[in-house]
Amino acid sequence: MGPYPCRQNRGGDAMKTRLTFLGTGTSQGVPIIGCQCPVCKSIDPHDKRFRSAALVEYGGLTILVDAGPDFRMQMLAHGVSHLDAILLTHSHRDHTGGLDDVRSLNYIDQRAAEIYCESMVLDSLKEGYSYVFAENKYPGAPEWHIHLIDERPFFVEPSDDDMKLVWVHDQGYCWQLADGSTIPTDDRKVSTAELAADPSFSGQCLSASGRGVEIIPIRGMHDKMPVLGFRFGNIAYITDMSMLPDSELQKLQGLEHITLNTVGYKPHHSHFSLYQAIELAHRIGAKHTWLTHLSHTFPTYPDFCTQLQTLSPDLDIQPAYDGLVIEA
Repeated sequence: MGPYPCRQNRGGDAMKTRLTFLGTGTSQGVPIIGCQCPVCKSIDPHDKRFRSAALVEYGGLTILVDAGPDFRMQMLAHGVSHLDAILLTHSHRDHTGGLDDVRSLNYIDQRAAEIYCESMVLDSLKEGYSYVFAENKYPGAPEWHIHLIDERPFFVEPSDDDMKLVWVHDQGYCWQLADGSTIPTDDRKVSTAELAADPSFSGQCLSASGRGVEIIPIRGMHDKMPVLGFRFGNIAYITDMSMLPDSELQKLQGLEHITLNTVGYKPHHSHFSLYQAIELAHRIGAKHTWLTHLSHTFPTYPDFCTQLQTLSPDLDIQPAYDGLVIEA
């Protein structure tokens, strides 16, 4: 499997991973407003696509990849009431536009949402969600705990914070102390804080606490924007890329499942074309390849499946669809 074996210490051998596709559509979703094409008019549930996102169950943790405008409906559709972490691939609104709705999870979990992103994504969040980072927040603003990451492996761990986030009338979220008293979240910079990536990372596969899971970022380009995909054990999830450097392919060796994005047949400035995705899937060599970020320019689901079998009969490559679950 190369230099990137992933392990965890919860009593198992290799990490068992379960990924649910919460959304598999482009930035507009499918159907597109006002479109009368066969795909947009299809009654097949496989052709109804929320904006791209994935829910990953990994080493006992529940991790969300991207929180776009459909975040609320995706959480409701799959009965999600707890997230250990939210990973952001990049800053575009179809991947971050639902982050305000984590306030519901703040209330349920009584803690800030753990968000992992690059510094350039954080800059975008500060601009688009300035009220979250304001010194004097209005009551009800979501609480985020920001972890800065880059292309180096990092760990996600369950929260050990013994201070609970509670709702106080006319004040919004506050931290509850052991004696039952409360203080505003601004008095303890845990929420909406920035944690720098550890520059001394050693490459080990187990976290210092022994309870976390290692995640391997995959560096690619979305037109001129650096973006990340992620590897969770034997499943890798890549979306919104138009270029994947050869140097990153070693991180994708030995996969059971790979997810790749494509928006159409023709070359695209910020996404793989279908033919580029097929060629890349051959190079990666995963047992199963799933396509996401799909547009309405592709055929209806059954016709697209048939077409892929014809285009690449020696490769197990299929269109993903909302609600699909894969395991490894």
